[in-house]
Amino acid sequence: MKQDALANWIRFVIIGVGVCGLIVYSVIMPRLGTYLVHQNSMLESNVLPWLILIWISAIPCYGVLFLGWKVAGNIKADRSFCYDNAKYLKWVSYLAMGDSIFVFLAHAVFLMLDMSATAVMLVIIIVVFFGVSISVCAAALSHLIIKAADIQEENELTV
Repeated sequence: MKQDALANWIRFVIIGVGVCGLIVYSVIMPRLGTYLVHQNSMLESNVLPWLILIWISAIPCYGVLFLGWKVAGNIKADRSFCYDNAKYLKWVSYLAMGDSIFVFLAHAVFLMLDMSATAVMLVIIIVVFFGVSISVCAAALSHLIIKAADIQEENELTV
C-alpha cells in the first residue's frame, strides 16, 4: 500500500472514530442517563457527576485522535520512521495511561461517596485494562520507531 493511501485510510478511520465518539458522548450517554433515572429516580443525583466524568475522560481520547492525525500526516510525507512520530506515540501512551488512572480513581471516589455500584467496577476495570494496553502498545511502538529512525539515519549517512 502506498504512503498516501495508507495515510488517507488512517485519517478516514480517525474521522470515523471521532464522529462515533461524538455520538456516544453527546447523544447516547445522556440518553442512557435519562433512561436510568426514568427506571430508578434515586439515581437522579448521580447522573450528572457520571456524565461529567465521561466527558472529561473524552478529552484525552480526542487528544489521541489529534496526535494520530499528525502521525498520518508524517506517513503521507513519507516520514513514517521519524522522531516526531515517536514523540507523538509517547504522548499517546501518556494520555492513555493518564485517562485510565483518572477513570479508576474517579470511580473509587464515586464508590466511597456511594454514587456507584460495585458491579460497575467490572466495567471500569475492563476500560482501565484497555487504556493501559493502549498505553503499553503506544510506548512500545514509540520505542521501535526511535530504533527505526536511528537505523534510517545511519543508512542515509552511508554513501
